[in-house]
Amino acid sequence: MWSGYPGELEDCIVLANHRRLRIRPLRPCEEGPVRELYGHLSPRTRYLRFLSPMPVLPDSVLRLLTAVDYRRRLSLLAEVETAEGAEVVALGSFGAIDDNRAEVGLVVRDDWQRQGIGTALASRVMRAAEARGFDWFVAHVLWENTVIRKLLNRVGDIVSTKTRDGVCEMLFVRRRPA
Repeated sequence: MWSGYPGELEDCIVLANHRRLRIRPLRPCEEGPVRELYGHLSPRTRYLRFLSPMPVLPDSVLRLLTAVDYRRRLSLLAEVETAEGAEVVALGSFGAIDDNRAEVGLVVRDDWQRQGIGTALASRVMRAAEARGFDWFVAHVLWENTVIRKLLNRVGDIVSTKTRDGVCEMLFVRRRPA
């Protein structure tokens, strides 16, 4: 059912500063945009997202991020058009844990943070996962990453949290609009 490119997930968002971003699904094995994004992340943002200070994105992690099948693994990019072409500013993804739960990951470039991009991307990733049968979500975040914990609390209803060695596992469902 989900073998083809999910064009229905393409979208645009307009930020408060009137900048327009295109949201689109990552294509299978599309490494360039992910490498580009990673190259623009500060060491702190890399650490907060990947729980490791990796100065270079390992090929194994790159393969994991780009191994999308649009059913059990899906990633959405947020891009801005520049004179040089599309520039990636954020990546949101989900990967199946089992038939009901999916792990959610999210990263926004430092110079684009605090503009609502993460919230918009997280909501779209969770809706796409729900359309594919996943209604429980898990995120592994550093306890010190209060920004992402607040974001997840804004888009989801937290069911449980477990913290071990500074890493918080959050189990949540998508918050429904009132």
